[in-house]
Amino acid sequence: MSKIHPTAIIKPGAVIGEDCEIGPYCVIGENVVLGARNILHNNVVLDGHTSIGDGNNIYSFAVIGTDPQDLKYSGEPTRLRIGNNNKIREFCTINRSALMEEDTVVGDNNLLMEYVHIAHNCQIGSFCIIANVVQLAGHVHIHDYATLGGVTGIHQFVHIGSYSFVGGASAIKKDIVPFSRGQGNPYQTVGLNSVGLTRKGFSNEDVASIKEIYNLFYRSKLNTSQALAEAESMELNEHQQLFVDFVKNAERGISN
Repeated sequence: MSKIHPTAIIKPGAVIGEDCEIGPYCVIGENVVLGARNILHNNVVLDGHTSIGDGNNIYSFAVIGTDPQDLKYSGEPTRLRIGNNNKIREFCTINRSALMEEDTVVGDNNLLMEYVHIAHNCQIGSFCIIANVVQLAGHVHIHDYATLGGVTGIHQFVHIGSYSFVGGASAIKKDIVPFSRGQGNPYQTVGLNSVGLTRKGFSNEDVASIKEIYNLFYRSKLNTSQALAEAESMELNEHQQLFVDFVKNAERGISN
Protein backbone atom coordinates (compact mmCIF):
# COMPACT_ATOMS: atom_id res chain seq x y z
CA MET A 1 0.00 0.00 0.00
CA SER A 2 1.32 3.43 -0.94
CA LYS A 3 2.04 6.18 1.59
CA ILE A 4 0.60 9.47 0.37
CA HIS A 5 1.02 12.67 2.37
CA PRO A 6 -2.31 14.46 2.99
CA THR A 7 -1.08 17.66 1.31
CA ALA A 8 -0.25 15.87 -1.96
CA ILE A 9 -2.64 16.53 -4.86
CA ILE A 10 -3.36 13.48 -7.03
CA LYS A 11 -5.83 14.26 -9.76
CA PRO A 12 -8.56 11.78 -10.71
CA GLY A 13 -7.34 9.40 -13.41
CA ALA A 14 -3.74 9.18 -12.20
CA VAL A 15 -2.51 5.63 -11.63
CA ILE A 16 -0.34 5.04 -8.56
CA GLY A 17 1.48 1.73 -8.17
CA GLU A 18 2.04 -0.33 -5.05
CA ASP A 19 4.33 0.74 -2.21
CA CYS A 20 5.00 4.27 -3.44
CA GLU A 21 5.88 7.11 -1.09
CA ILE A 22 4.48 10.49 -2.13
CA GLY A 23 5.65 13.40 0.00
CA PRO A 24 4.20 16.75 0.99
CA TYR A 25 2.85 19.11 -1.69
CA CYS A 26 3.51 16.81 -4.62
CA VAL A 27 1.17 17.28 -7.61
CA ILE A 28 0.38 14.37 -9.94
CA GLY A 29 -1.67 14.98 -13.10
CA GLU A 30 -4.60 12.94 -14.34
CA ASN A 31 -2.66 11.27 -17.19
CA VAL A 32 0.32 10.11 -15.14
CA VAL A 33 1.00 6.40 -14.67
CA LEU A 34 3.36 5.72 -11.77
CA GLY A 35 4.75 2.25 -11.19
CA ALA A 36 5.61 0.50 -7.94
CA ARG A 37 8.04 1.44 -5.16
CA ASN A 38 8.68 4.97 -6.36
CA ILE A 39 9.67 7.68 -3.88
CA LEU A 40 8.59 11.26 -4.50
CA HIS A 41 10.08 13.70 -2.03
CA ASN A 42 8.26 16.96 -1.31
CA ASN A 43 7.04 19.37 -4.02
CA VAL A 44 7.53 17.04 -7.00
CA VAL A 45 5.34 17.76 -10.06
CA LEU A 46 4.41 14.96 -12.48
CA ASP A 47 2.25 16.12 -15.38
CA GLY A 48 1.06 15.25 -18.88
CA HIS A 49 0.98 11.82 -20.50
CA THR A 50 3.87 10.55 -18.44
CA SER A 51 4.61 6.93 -17.54
CA ILE A 52 7.21 6.11 -14.90
CA GLY A 53 8.42 2.60 -14.08
CA ASP A 54 9.39 1.07 -10.75
CA GLY A 55 11.85 1.98 -8.04
CA ASN A 56 12.61 5.56 -9.03
CA ASN A 57 13.69 8.15 -6.46
CA ILE A 58 12.57 11.68 -7.41
CA TYR A 59 13.76 14.55 -5.24
CA SER A 60 12.27 17.89 -4.24
CA PHE A 61 11.10 20.40 -6.85
CA ALA A 62 11.69 18.16 -9.85
CA VAL A 63 9.17 19.01 -12.60
CA ILE A 64 8.52 16.12 -14.96
CA GLY A 65 6.24 15.70 -17.97
CA THR A 66 5.38 19.32 -18.68
CA ASP A 67 4.82 20.76 -22.16
CA PRO A 68 7.82 20.96 -24.50
CA GLN A 69 9.52 24.33 -24.81
CA ASP A 70 9.06 24.42 -28.56
CA LEU A 71 7.14 27.13 -30.42
CA LYS A 72 5.97 24.52 -32.96
CA TYR A 73 4.17 22.55 -30.27
CA SER A 74 0.39 22.94 -30.65
CA GLY A 75 -1.05 21.08 -27.68
CA GLU A 76 -1.01 17.41 -28.75
CA PRO A 77 -1.00 14.77 -25.97
CA THR A 78 2.68 13.97 -26.45
CA ARG A 79 4.43 11.57 -24.09
CA LEU A 80 7.30 11.03 -21.70
CA ARG A 81 8.48 7.55 -20.68
CA ILE A 82 10.84 6.96 -17.75
CA GLY A 83 12.12 3.50 -16.84
CA ASN A 84 13.19 1.92 -13.56
CA ASN A 85 15.57 2.68 -10.71
CA ASN A 86 16.52 6.21 -11.72
CA LYS A 87 17.64 8.89 -9.28
CA ILE A 88 16.31 12.29 -10.33
CA ARG A 89 17.66 14.98 -8.06
CA GLU A 90 16.41 18.39 -7.00
CA PHE A 91 15.09 20.89 -9.59
CA CYS A 92 15.47 18.58 -12.59
CA THR A 93 13.11 19.32 -15.48
CA ILE A 94 12.10 16.76 -18.10
CA ASN A 95 9.72 17.81 -20.89
CA ARG A 96 7.38 15.68 -22.97
CA SER A 97 8.06 15.35 -26.67
CA ALA A 98 6.97 17.95 -29.18
CA LEU A 99 5.87 15.30 -31.69
CA MET A 100 3.40 12.44 -31.39
CA GLU A 101 5.69 10.24 -33.50
CA GLU A 102 8.52 10.23 -30.93
CA ASP A 103 8.41 10.20 -27.12
CA THR A 104 10.89 11.73 -24.75
CA VAL A 105 12.55 8.71 -23.10
CA VAL A 106 14.72 8.14 -20.03
CA GLY A 107 15.90 4.55 -19.55
CA ASP A 108 16.92 2.69 -16.40
CA ASN A 109 19.44 3.17 -13.60
CA ASN A 110 20.41 6.74 -14.48
CA LEU A 111 21.59 9.46 -12.10
CA LEU A 112 20.37 12.94 -13.02
CA MET A 113 21.92 15.46 -10.65
CA GLU A 114 20.49 18.82 -9.62
CA TYR A 115 19.15 21.28 -12.23
CA VAL A 116 19.54 18.92 -15.20
CA HIS A 117 17.21 19.87 -18.06
CA ILE A 118 16.10 17.24 -20.57
CA ALA A 119 14.20 18.86 -23.42
CA HIS A 120 11.58 17.46 -25.79
CA ASN A 121 12.27 14.32 -27.81
CA CYS A 122 15.51 13.52 -26.00
CA GLN A 123 16.43 9.85 -25.70
CA ILE A 124 18.48 8.93 -22.63
CA GLY A 125 19.78 5.37 -22.39
CA SER A 126 20.56 3.46 -19.21
CA PHE A 127 23.32 3.66 -16.58
CA CYS A 128 24.14 7.26 -17.52
CA ILE A 129 25.46 9.88 -15.10
CA ILE A 130 24.43 13.45 -15.93
CA ALA A 131 25.94 15.94 -13.50
CA ASN A 132 24.61 19.24 -12.14
CA VAL A 133 23.24 21.91 -14.50
CA VAL A 134 23.72 19.90 -17.71
CA GLN A 135 21.32 21.32 -20.30
CA LEU A 136 20.08 19.14 -23.17
CA ALA A 137 18.38 20.80 -26.13
CA GLY A 138 15.73 18.96 -28.11
CA HIS A 139 16.29 15.60 -29.82
CA VAL A 140 19.59 14.86 -28.03
CA HIS A 141 20.47 11.15 -27.68
CA ILE A 142 22.63 10.00 -24.77
CA HIS A 143 23.69 6.38 -25.20
CA ASP A 144 24.17 3.84 -22.40
CA TYR A 145 26.86 4.34 -19.74
CA ALA A 146 27.75 7.88 -20.85
CA THR A 147 28.95 10.38 -18.22
CA LEU A 148 28.42 14.13 -18.63
CA GLY A 149 30.24 16.64 -16.43
CA GLY A 150 28.44 19.58 -14.86
CA VAL A 151 27.47 22.89 -16.48
CA THR A 152 27.62 21.39 -19.97
CA GLY A 153 25.37 22.50 -22.81
CA ILE A 154 24.42 20.15 -25.65
CA HIS A 155 23.13 21.36 -29.03
CA GLN A 156 19.93 19.91 -30.44
CA PHE A 157 20.17 16.60 -32.36
CA VAL A 158 23.60 15.74 -30.92
CA HIS A 159 24.36 12.10 -30.05
CA ILE A 160 26.69 11.17 -27.17
CA GLY A 161 28.16 7.69 -27.61
CA SER A 162 28.15 4.82 -25.13
CA TYR A 163 30.82 4.79 -22.39
CA SER A 164 32.01 8.29 -23.30
CA PHE A 165 33.12 10.83 -20.68
CA VAL A 166 32.38 14.52 -21.23
CA GLY A 167 34.28 16.89 -18.96
CA GLY A 168 32.51 19.72 -17.17
CA ALA A 169 31.71 23.16 -18.62
CA SER A 170 31.75 21.84 -22.18
CA ALA A 171 29.77 23.02 -25.19
CA ILE A 172 28.79 20.14 -27.49
CA LYS A 173 27.82 20.85 -31.11
CA LYS A 174 28.90 17.61 -32.83
CA ASP A 175 28.43 13.94 -32.01
CA ILE A 176 30.84 12.39 -29.48
CA VAL A 177 32.13 8.94 -30.35
CA PRO A 178 31.72 5.99 -27.97
CA PHE A 179 34.46 5.16 -25.45
CA SER A 180 36.07 8.62 -25.75
CA ARG A 181 36.79 11.44 -23.34
CA GLY A 182 37.09 15.17 -23.89
CA GLN A 183 36.18 18.62 -22.70
CA GLY A 184 35.96 22.26 -23.65
CA ASN A 185 34.29 25.05 -25.59
CA PRO A 186 34.82 24.28 -28.40
CA TYR A 187 34.80 20.62 -27.41
CA GLN A 188 37.99 18.67 -27.97
CA THR A 189 38.25 14.86 -27.94
CA VAL A 190 41.50 14.03 -26.15
CA GLY A 191 41.59 10.23 -25.91
CA LEU A 192 39.86 7.11 -24.68
CA ASN A 193 37.87 6.89 -21.46
CA SER A 194 40.28 4.16 -20.39
CA VAL A 195 39.73 4.50 -16.65
CA GLY A 196 35.96 4.35 -17.08
CA LEU A 197 36.18 1.32 -19.34
CA THR A 198 38.36 -0.55 -16.85
CA ARG A 199 35.98 0.28 -14.01
CA LYS A 200 33.10 -1.08 -16.07
CA GLY A 201 34.81 -4.42 -16.58
CA PHE A 202 36.42 -4.06 -20.01
CA SER A 203 39.47 -6.32 -20.34
CA ASN A 204 42.89 -5.10 -21.44
CA GLU A 205 42.24 -6.80 -24.78
CA ASP A 206 38.93 -4.95 -25.15
CA VAL A 207 40.54 -1.60 -24.42
CA ALA A 208 43.39 -2.33 -26.85
CA SER A 209 40.94 -3.12 -29.65
CA ILE A 210 38.96 0.05 -28.96
CA LYS A 211 42.21 2.05 -28.98
CA GLU A 212 43.05 0.57 -32.38
CA ILE A 213 39.81 1.78 -33.97
CA TYR A 214 39.99 5.11 -32.11
CA ASN A 215 43.51 5.72 -33.44
CA LEU A 216 42.33 5.00 -36.97
CA PHE A 217 39.89 7.91 -36.75
CA TYR A 218 41.80 10.28 -34.47
CA ARG A 219 45.54 9.53 -34.72
CA SER A 220 46.04 8.60 -38.37
CA LYS A 221 46.16 11.25 -41.07
CA LEU A 222 42.98 9.93 -42.68
CA ASN A 223 39.81 11.98 -42.87
CA THR A 224 36.56 10.45 -41.58
CA SER A 225 35.51 9.04 -44.97
CA GLN A 226 38.91 7.49 -45.53
CA ALA A 227 38.97 6.02 -42.00
CA LEU A 228 35.52 4.52 -42.54
CA ALA A 229 36.68 2.93 -45.79
CA GLU A 230 39.71 1.48 -43.99
CA ALA A 231 37.52 0.17 -41.17
CA GLU A 232 35.28 -1.61 -43.68
CA SER A 233 38.27 -3.74 -44.72
CA MET A 234 38.99 -4.82 -41.14
CA GLU A 235 37.57 -7.73 -39.17
CA LEU A 236 35.91 -5.82 -36.33
CA ASN A 237 34.89 -7.05 -32.89
CA GLU A 238 31.65 -5.89 -31.29
CA HIS A 239 33.19 -2.81 -29.63
CA GLN A 240 34.93 -1.71 -32.79
CA GLN A 241 31.73 -2.27 -34.78
CA LEU A 242 29.76 -0.14 -32.32
CA PHE A 243 32.30 2.66 -32.82
CA VAL A 244 32.21 2.42 -36.61
CA ASP A 245 28.40 2.24 -36.78
CA PHE A 246 28.17 5.34 -34.58
CA VAL A 247 30.47 7.28 -36.93
CA LYS A 248 28.48 6.14 -39.97
CA ASN A 249 25.26 7.49 -38.43
CA ALA A 250 26.72 10.76 -37.09
CA GLU A 251 24.59 13.22 -39.02
CA ARG A 252 26.16 16.22 -37.28
CA GLY A 253 29.67 14.87 -37.80
CA ILE A 254 31.96 13.71 -35.01
CA SER A 255 33.77 16.00 -32.62
CA ASN A 256 37.42 16.83 -33.25
